[in-house]
Amino acid sequence: MKSYAAGGSEFRLTIPRLDIRRGAKLAFVGESGSGKSTLLELLAMLLRPSASSDFYFQPQHDGDALDITAAWHAENPDIMAALRSRHIGYVLQYGGLLPYLTVRENIELSRQLLGMPLGEVAAHWAGKLDITAQLAKRPAELSVGQRQRVAIARALAHDPSVLIADEPTAAVDPPNAERIMNVMVGLVDEMGVTLIVASHAHRLMRDAGIRLIDHQIAAENDNLMHVTVSDATS
Repeated sequence: MKSYAAGGSEFRLTIPRLDIRRGAKLAFVGESGSGKSTLLELLAMLLRPSASSDFYFQPQHDGDALDITAAWHAENPDIMAALRSRHIGYVLQYGGLLPYLTVRENIELSRQLLGMPLGEVAAHWAGKLDITAQLAKRPAELSVGQRQRVAIARALAHDPSVLIADEPTAAVDPPNAERIMNVMVGLVDEMGVTLIVASHAHRLMRDAGIRLIDHQIAAENDNLMHVTVSDATS
């Protein structure tokens, strides 16, 4: 559960239970202000819940499930930061690219920060996302759709386990939104990456083959967050 005061009123997001299996493609849908971005930030370990029960994350197929709740209680942000940087890719609504870096440098950034070899990674992802001609440009020289493609390339370049995208197509026109979603879904399928999206575009998500979950997953009398992100199968 996450609660905070804003504008004279109290906001509360409760998650009775949420199990996300490896390779799943989920979209939390709903109107602006319904808590979708807050939920993504909780799942990405960017926000600490106000109250929680269990949150386990199994980033590797054959690895142990990690107890995120215990790390929160231990007040050790370094654990969450390390997990985020290595295992999670994040795509923001407006790309979140660094304006002083070229497209190539933006794509390479996640690997560079992890000390991973760069090689031809930028060229590889630029080819997959049809932005090869933009590699030497800076974000200000790109269209909105091109910037989102660069953001997707950067988010996937370090081979994460989970790709989280917050309204990734809200800033582009419908034809570009459809192309971007289809490319992103194709890439996560190819890599076996779990995809978690927040969006208000119900039809776009459904047409891309993404399972829709209504944002109203919270019951008013619940006060615990229980999340499992793992290899569990039904």
